[in-house]
Amino acid sequence: MSRHLTLALSKGRLLDQVLAYASERGIDITFEDRKLIAHDPDGLLKLILVKNADLPTYLRYGIAGLGICGEDVLYEYGDELVRLLELPFGGTTMALAGRSDLQRPKWGPMTIATKFVRFTHDYFHERGVPVRLIKLDGSVELAPVLELAPYIVDLVETGSTLRAHGLRVIEELKKIKVHLVANRAYWKWHYRQIERLIVRLSSADA
Repeated sequence: MSRHLTLALSKGRLLDQVLAYASERGIDITFEDRKLIAHDPDGLLKLILVKNADLPTYLRYGIAGLGICGEDVLYEYGDELVRLLELPFGGTTMALAGRSDLQRPKWGPMTIATKFVRFTHDYFHERGVPVRLIKLDGSVELAPVLELAPYIVDLVETGSTLRAHGLRVIEELKKIKVHLVANRAYWKWHYRQIERLIVRLSSADA
């Protein structure tokens, strides 16, 4: 049986924070230029860089047993994965946004452009607000600017991108946390190794 654990990481905003956090706990990881697979020097982890939305798929099919991603990804694509540890970095906010002069109607209907179709549908459906959703995979901030949709639902950190396009947060919908997650079968099979990793990642000693 392989001694290392296989961990999928998302390309993008979280990667540098994950690597810095791991390094503070003695797990040093370096991806060589253009390489998508890396190993830590102690042989504890094999790491795979994947697209954010693809991470749950790699876990579902057992290509990776563990992953680190936000609750946004889990809600849209990976609700069957086991959440093992909430990590103290990378948090952001899922928000409804629109033009600076726009207010949210109390009862709808609303047309919303978003990457997060499942979350947005469920959030407003549970509150009795009818919505028409337009799925986008790129820069959703363009939707109100180009009059594709008056509203967007997206992750917001500083709000600077919204302001640059004349938009603002109309309503904060959910705080999004980052989690270490696992394929259920992998978690059961590698329980002892994963528990040791969790203890190490939970350590306050940097």
